[in-house]
Amino acid sequence: MKKILFACCFIFALTALRAQEMASLFTAMPDQYIPQLENAWRKDLVDLYNSGKEAKLKNTMEGYSTLKKLTTDYLLLQVTDNSTMEIKRLPLVNNTYIICVVNTVFGPAADSRVAFFTTDWKSLDATDLYTPATTDWFFREDADRKSDEFLFAASWLDIQLIQYSLSEDNFTMKATFTTPQYLGKEEREKVAPFLKTEPRIKTREKTQLNR
Repeated sequence: MKKILFACCFIFALTALRAQEMASLFTAMPDQYIPQLENAWRKDLVDLYNSGKEAKLKNTMEGYSTLKKLTTDYLLLQVTDNSTMEIKRLPLVNNTYIICVVNTVFGPAADSRVAFFTTDWKSLDATDLYTPATTDWFFREDADRKSDEFLFAASWLDIQLIQYSLSEDNFTMKATFTTPQYLGKEEREKVAPFLKTEPRIKTREKTQLNR
């Protein structure tokens, strides 16, 4: 009976330790990467979340930040009313990890920035880790790119706005082309026939993010 109890306690302790991995990364994040929330406030958000309470605190922008999801390797933070931050811990070889951070601003259309870091928050070169989506990815394969209609519609897409989102459950990144949301109704209707309706999913292997 004592052995069973010890084993249960060990498993519980290990689970609790693993659950703290993302929380520790989040609280250790340098303030320069999230100036809206000081280190102590991030710790308070984690404590509120883990206690089952609403994890919402006033930030330095005189608004509120809300910790919406926290797991072993994933975090979703509503930084301000019109911005979010997602953090994902990604495995490399030899049981090492890197961190992917997606910051998204919701203006007339959502637009994201993707960055990668070591687990002690040293910046990594993103070009070695994933291929950014481009407008060309979202055109239909059967679109006649030489037609006057296509060329006219494509001229409206000179601003590239893409929303990235990370999966809580696996190592995929969804890329959604949001430039059409920036356009007026008439322009959106002109470009719609040439665009795919589904976002692109980028899957990640142990060494890189692929298309």
